[in-house]
Amino acid sequence: MPEFSPEVSQFIQAAWPIVLMGVIFYFLLYRPQKKEQKKRTEMLSSLKKGDKIVTIGGIHGTITGITDKIVTLKVAEKVEIDITRTAVSHKQNEAK
Repeated sequence: MPEFSPEVSQFIQAAWPIVLMGVIFYFLLYRPQKKEQKKRTEMLSSLKKGDKIVTIGGIHGTITGITDKIVTLKVAEKVEIDITRTAVSHKQNEAK
């Protein structure tokens, strides 16, 4: 093991807790959040006509039309609403 000067040794002793906190932050917060974000993006991109979904606001319905940003949702007989694609919470058959 190489010998460090007292200043370098003192810096290493002071810096390792900060580095450790960074590693913990990465594995406990950042990485799981990125994983969930990727899963949600995949779910939103896989939406298609006929899927039964639930919106963030709790509205249940079936997709009757879809574009890049807008989803047309049939919520009752002869009742359709347009919502933003990002307002979809999850597919009904994939209930949380």
